[in-house]
Amino acid sequence: MPDKPPAPTPRTDPPHAPADERTSLTAFLQYQRETLAMKCAGLTAGQLKERAVPPSDMSLLGLVRHLAEVERSWFRNVLSGEAAGANRKSRVPGDPADFDVADADPDEAFELWHAECARSRAIVDAFDSLDVTVDFRDDTYSVRYVLTHMIEEYARHNGHADLLRERIDGATGE
Repeated sequence: MPDKPPAPTPRTDPPHAPADERTSLTAFLQYQRETLAMKCAGLTAGQLKERAVPPSDMSLLGLVRHLAEVERSWFRNVLSGEAAGANRKSRVPGDPADFDVADADPDEAFELWHAECARSRAIVDAFDSLDVTVDFRDDTYSVRYVLTHMIEEYARHNGHADLLRERIDGATGE
């Protein structure tokens, strides 16, 4: 990985004026994705891997890897009905390997995350309505639920990313 990754493109604000629900939800989700990229921009591989808030194992790179798995799980497995297995193998059975970043390649992690986000957008685009439901593991989910849940998931982890980034290099703010 180069010393520092290039800065991401500026975030695209969700619509401030009235917009249909699909446009609003997908725009807010994309904004949250772009926020995570922004929080990681300009850091070295070592900084991305840094566990900056002990005793937590969380790192910015771990968040990227985790959110790639969350994208895969909710959009590909739940909404699309794929049997897409995890992108990584955990060293501990039953535990996610997302935050074990010692040997992780940041370029590979970001490439995978971007690919999962693109797949997720394509899956949502294929549904005619946010009211469409799918059955998954003894429960029923709507496209609307998954989009809303993913906005919440990213927003929560972007709060973590704020704290991590501030501890790494003092950067604060949006």
